Formats: sequence, structure tokens, C-alpha cells
Amino acid sequence: MIKWIILAIFVASALYIQRRGKVRHTFYRQFFDHSTILAPINFLMYKFSKVPNQPYIDTQHFKDLKVLDENWEMIRDEAKALYEQGGIKASEKYDDLGFNSFFKTGWKRFYLKWYDSAHPSAAELCPKTTALLKTLPSIKAAMFTELAPDSRLVRHRDPYAGSLRYHLGLMTPNDDRCFIDVDGERYSWRDGESVVFDETYIHYAENKTEQNRIIFFADVERPLKSKVMERFNHWFGKKVMTAASSPNESNDKTGGLNKAFGYIYQIRVKAKALKKTNKGLYYFLKWFIMFGLFFLIFVRPYVF
Repeated sequence: MIKWIILAIFVASALYIQRRGKVRHTFYRQFFDHSTILAPINFLMYKFSKVPNQPYIDTQHFKDLKVLDENWEMIRDEAKALYEQGGIKASEKYDDLGFNSFFKTGWKRFYLKWYDSAHPSAAELCPKTTALLKTLPSIKAAMFTELAPDSRLVRHRDPYAGSLRYHLGLMTPNDDRCFIDVDGERYSWRDGESVVFDETYIHYAENKTEQNRIIFFADVERPLKSKVMERFNHWFGKKVMTAASSPNESNDKTGGLNKAFGYIYQIRVKAKALKKTNKGLYYFLKWFIMFGLFFLIFVRPYVF
């Protein structure tokens, strides 16, 4: 009985996530999306959120981030120096679970902070920015990101609603053709200007200009009404999100999830090859595994 109650909660939460916002994935896409796995947790994050559940959130809700706006030129100068020496880059290995698919379309990054995982390379190459981040405990993750000319990030929603996304323009085209679209609403980056949005709405980005776009990108802890949910959010960040740490350089830590991802991705490569040669068999096996897991978890105990 308990298993079926859990299943009902999971299904109801997943349907809520799928129907959240004006822009939605197809049911099939959402069914296999990583955000579906965390649907029950995210549902609670939305219900206990102190800030409005909407695509863009007024920066007035995050007064502590004003210091970043005030120091944007200092942050830009470190990002520029890093960019000129090739420090903002795509990973050469399968060790970035969260952003691996973005590297194919011209997106690059340099981690400044990732939850409880330290990046010695960030402290060495960007000392002023990392020192500033230490004064802002609400920022759980931060990086410099690059979106190359004539590139695009596909529509997606991030998996975990325990944070909100802050963008600060550093070196941008200052052009409406370089934008992010969150739930159908566009925002174009400008140098020295910031925006906060909910990355669990479906969003995508494009740079249709001939200039590069470099921004400061941070995940800010979602303000919550409940102390219990706050403690859970801290625990989840420490135990789960930290495990998704990805290195800039060889002396940086690789989290456990990303170590496992390196092996799991090899299975994915074989699955993609099968999809190209025999699409029917690929989809048969995909659904067979899904229904097989469902049977083992929810049906088998009652049959045997």
C-alpha cells in the first residue's frame, strides 16, 4: 500500500511539473527528463517558496547580490583575463553531468564555486571574484560561461528547484539577438546588468550575433518559508549537488556523480549507436527496461 501511495505522489508531482508554465515539453520528453526524477522534491520547493513562482524574479528579493552588480567591472576583468588565456572551456572528458550536452553547441564554462566542493584553480586564477563569493553564502554555485557567436542552447529545464539562477552581463554583444528565453519571455544580456530567473521553467538561449557572450552565472539558494525545508535544501546541496562537482583543471575535485557519469555515458554512446542502426529495437528496449523496473518495484512483491 505504501508503495502505491508513493507512486501516486510521484505521478501527481510529475504531472504538476509537466504542466507548470506556458511552455511545456511533450509528455514523452518530460517522462524521460531528469527533472521528473526530482518532481516530488521540487513540488515542495515551489509550495514553500518565499519568492513568486514565476519565470523572472525581481532582484529586490536578493539584496545581498547587489555587491556583485557593484563590482561587475572587477569580475569582468578577471573573466576577460581568464578568457584570453583559454581558461573558459568545454570539458574534454565525460565529467560534467549537468552541462555535458551544451558543449556540442558552443557553450563553455569555468567553475568558480560548486556547493561544498573547492576549486583550487578558481582561487588561483580568479582570486578577487572567489574572495567576493566567500562573503555570499546564499550563492551555492558560480561560474563564468561563454556562448559563442551563432550558437544556441536547446530547450531544457534544470532538475532541481532548490536554487534560482542569477546572470550578470560581463562581455556581451549588448544586442537583442543574444538572449535567453524563459517560459516564452526573452531577456537580452547587457554589460553590467543582472537578472534572476527560475531555471526549472523551460528555457533556451541563442547568440545570433558575430560577438562572443561572457557572463557571470550563479545558482542562488531559493528563499523558503519553512525552516525544515531550508535544512533539507542545505542537506541536499551538501550531499547530492556537491557530488556533481566538475573540474576546471586536473587538480580540482571530480564529484562522485560525475565519476559515475564517465562510465554510464559509455552505455549511452552504445544506445545512440543502436538508435541510428535500429530505431525500433532501441525504443523497444527503452520501454522494456522502464516497465521492467516498474514491475520489479510495484508489482512483483504482490505476485510472488
